Amino acid sequence: MSDGSSWVEIVLLAMLAAFIGLRLVSVLGKRTGQERPIGDSSPRAVPEVVPAVTRDASRAPRSIAALPAGTDAALAPALQAVANVDANFEPQRFVDGAKAAYAVILEAFWAGDTGAMEGLVSDEVQENFDSAIQARDGSKLKNRLIGLDAAAITAAELVGQMAEVTVRFVARVTMAGAAPMLTTDIWTFSRHVTSRDPAWLLIATDDEPGPDALPA
Repeated sequence: MSDGSSWVEIVLLAMLAAFIGLRLVSVLGKRTGQERPIGDSSPRAVPEVVPAVTRDASRAPRSIAALPAGTDAALAPALQAVANVDANFEPQRFVDGAKAAYAVILEAFWAGDTGAMEGLVSDEVQENFDSAIQARDGSKLKNRLIGLDAAAITAAELVGQMAEVTVRFVARVTMAGAAPMLTTDIWTFSRHVTSRDPAWLLIATDDEPGPDALPA
């Protein structure tokens, strides 16, 4: 009797194993040879293209105020395009802020204090200023800003969701106590138009040939 019972148990266990195997196949599926090996990383995602920011169609376009003195009238459409997507942008207010930033950044650079320009310049520009200060062994320059004769917008554009506005500064400075000199700098400022931070950052600097001594 015991032998018969053993055979019955073996048959039942075999049927149970077959049933479980069929269930696993139906749930997990079969290997096809096309599966990714365990540990393989997923394919790299295609870099996302940042779309250009567009004006909210539900919001009526606002006209910018009169262009700042010295601004080419041909720039009006470009400045209007920035204003259409940046509710805080006003050309004259921007120029006033750029003039203030120009003075602070120059004085900080001459003093060898790049910490004073944080929040006003991009990381790359700050690194460039740091390198220039290190090249002069961190010494302070005895330069002084006498006055800012002109500051005019010379270019404006939208790059994706970034607005970039370039300003031409004409300033009078003294260098190491010498006679006043006339310098011309071309600085480009940038801002993410959807950011809650209203600050514009200096992202590029250039200068025109000079300086030239001012007439007596």
